[in-house]
Amino acid sequence: MSKIIASNHKGYRDYAVIESLECGIELKGSEVKSIRQGYINLNDSFARVEEGELILYNTHINPYTEASYMNVEPTRKRRLLLHKNQIDKIEGKLTQKGLTLIPLKVYFNARGFVKLELALCKGKKLYDKRDDIKRRESDLTLRRILKNRRK
Repeated sequence: MSKIIASNHKGYRDYAVIESLECGIELKGSEVKSIRQGYINLNDSFARVEEGELILYNTHINPYTEASYMNVEPTRKRRLLLHKNQIDKIEGKLTQKGLTLIPLKVYFNARGFVKLELALCKGKKLYDKRDDIKRRESDLTLRRILKNRRK
């Protein structure tokens, strides 16, 4: 059972998820303690493949207050931990037009390690977002009608 710490709501809203995978993050001890308290923000975060490594950008982790001089920069680049063949496969898919890597969730797995759900996404157009809103509203009205019918 995993405990979700943070999720990227903008990622679900602005992007269509094609494929997702679980990866680890290279963190310092004070960052892990800060994440345990829930002080992580995934908004505007993205990942890139650079020199055969997967790097996470713009993820804000508040400095841990008890760490004093051991704190690091809140928005530093963080390396994501995947096997080499997985990174090569992702790099091949990223060469396609319009695909990006977006972090969707940060959670602790059963062993207590911080894991990140990374998704290969394609940006949604405005009409796609409108279609999602219409579909959500029609599902909601349908559920209301069925609920009232049962009474």
